[in-house]
Amino acid sequence: MAMGKTPGSGDEGEEGVFAEINITPLTDIFLVLLIIFMVTSSVIVQQGPGGGAKAGLKVNLPKGGAADVTARTTDLSVAVLADGRFVLAGNVVSQDELQKAFDEAKAKDPDTIVIVQADEGVPHGTVVHVMELAKKAGLGQLAIGVREGE
Repeated sequence: MAMGKTPGSGDEGEEGVFAEINITPLTDIFLVLLIIFMVTSSVIVQQGPGGGAKAGLKVNLPKGGAADVTARTTDLSVAVLADGRFVLAGNVVSQDELQKAFDEAKAKDPDTIVIVQADEGVPHGTVVHVMELAKKAGLGQLAIGVREGE
């Protein structure tokens, strides 16, 4: 703590404590807390409430022609990640759960379109497997999601 004369005291023999407050350390603490808050909040936003595609899961779609399929609310969008996992409605699902979702979609609306959004690095066989699962459930309208090319 800084020792010295109190402002305005005329007696030079007495020592007193300054009545001033140094707010620099307090400001430093608040700035560190602000940085910690900003970093943790951005991580929480990226993880999202349910994980998966709703949380900003990026699938690197291959480039293609103009997008001519517009998704309806009844259509199913299946994302195939680079590691081969399936994502349906923002949740990672197994092959059995995917087949069950296809069966339920067929029961609700036989004209449901299955949009397969596969990462650029996914083997062709995995995409074909998802399409075969949809055909097996009776969903014949299939589309492949792509990015618009130049």
